[in-house]
Amino acid sequence: MSATGLLDVKGLRVSFGGKEVVHGVDFSIAAGEKLALVGESGSGKTVTALALLRLVQNARVSGSAMLSGVEGSAGPVDLLSLPERQLLGIRGRDIAMIFQEPMTALNPLFSVGDQIAEVLQLKQGLTARQAWAAAIEALAATGIPEPARRAGAYAHQLSGGQRQRAMIAMALACRPKLLLADEPTTALDVTLRAQILELLSDLQRQTGMALLMITHDLNLVRKFADRVAVMENGHLVEEGGVARVFADPQHPYTRKLIDSRPVRDVSEEAAAAAEPVMQAKAMHVSYPVPIAGIKGWFRKGQFLAVKGADFAIPPGRTLGVVGESGSGKSTLALAALGLIPHAGELDVVGRRWGPDAASNKEIRRLVQVVFQDPFSSLSPRMTVEEIVGEGLLVHEPKLPLPQRRERVIGALSDVGMAEAQFPGLLSRYPHEFSGGQRQRLAIARALIVQPELLILDEPTSALDVTIQKQVLKLLQRLQREKGLAYLLITHDVDVIRAMAHEVVVMKDGVILESGSVDQVLNAPRQDYTRTLVAAAS
Repeated sequence: MSATGLLDVKGLRVSFGGKEVVHGVDFSIAAGEKLALVGESGSGKTVTALALLRLVQNARVSGSAMLSGVEGSAGPVDLLSLPERQLLGIRGRDIAMIFQEPMTALNPLFSVGDQIAEVLQLKQGLTARQAWAAAIEALAATGIPEPARRAGAYAHQLSGGQRQRAMIAMALACRPKLLLADEPTTALDVTLRAQILELLSDLQRQTGMALLMITHDLNLVRKFADRVAVMENGHLVEEGGVARVFADPQHPYTRKLIDSRPVRDVSEEAAAAAEPVMQAKAMHVSYPVPIAGIKGWFRKGQFLAVKGADFAIPPGRTLGVVGESGSGKSTLALAALGLIPHAGELDVVGRRWGPDAASNKEIRRLVQVVFQDPFSSLSPRMTVEEIVGEGLLVHEPKLPLPQRRERVIGALSDVGMAEAQFPGLLSRYPHEFSGGQRQRLAIARALIVQPELLILDEPTSALDVTIQKQVLKLLQRLQREKGLAYLLITHDVDVIRAMAHEVVVMKDGVILESGSVDQVLNAPRQDYTRTLVAAAS
């Protein structure tokens, strides 16, 4: 290993129950270097990183992972053969990790300050008072607003970006030599992604740490990494400098990943003069909030989450809604689904959401939703036939079983899933499918009741780039064939470019800018829109 080498991995193999999932991987990271490990879900990226710290349960790990500069060691130590007690001292101190989803990685029972302070007490022997002060300093270093107040907050009281900053503060509290970052920006808006990447770069320059970034976001790799290593089915198929790999990829799989950006394939014809599927005029959505002091005993304040929204969605067209976390996108979608009360006008094919379920039943058939994470939105206890056919039990309860099954098979066929391809398809459960296949099931479930509008809430953000491209192609085809209207909620500007006809940009509950996709993305009038577009390019 070179004089500046920090970690040298040789012949890393990981197997579960005799089945090998990582096959003899070799790579190295120099001090202060940023290495991106890329590939689709199931390629072995996360297992490789977790294996370095022996955090993979019930796995057999072999090979070597030589780490330099460990306190108390004359030379490099092999992470894969160290006693557990010695490795425990390295975790968090010499090597730290940022996990993909901070909401599940952070303990909901303790404030973020307590969780950071715990690391400092265990790893650096600080007193409780010293650790708390250091935790506030660590939060301040990540740029989180009001760090002293945020230190006392719980995970659910922070936004996605703030939770991720708290995770970074915890990981970097002991100034590790190597940071393992597992999809640290996947769930964040484009501007927050840029902020987190800039933050990591700044902190890396200040501390001189190395960084192993696990991701499927190729735009992120272009901007952030020094070198890139590509994994496919547990094999390291290509490695090199970012500029060289992206300009001249050698392996077919690398070329496939690079060519997986969303492609625009929608009908560009202007919609005929028809009644909009959904139309809003001066729509407001507010939430009650507590008022400090004695006044709060007698009344609640109001937080305006959506302020005076105007939009219309004609048949066969897509309205894209973009903005940062807290901009009001999700609140607008919930109001469109009739799940929260609103003021102002909101018409669905000339009808209004009513105060009771019975009056809304027909509208609910016309407006269906596809959620961000297909795994959590599908019941693990229901079969494919039960999941896809559930809407028919509500909206066509008298439909005989043979006809209902025929409709289920038809809906599955519409999304490219057939019995010939998946034997026993109707009796399978969601865990037996990949992420992209589960999202196809979610789309089939929405389509079976023959809606006129689909609300797509980040429908591809949880998917790999190649699977994302497939799902977007499916949605484009369904729109052309069935004349569906889409309300597309996303922070991915590439998805907006591929799918949307019209775009609205939201900030702090207000629609700042609206217009055609070309007008808004190519010639934005607002500085905020320009920032969003620049962060995504």
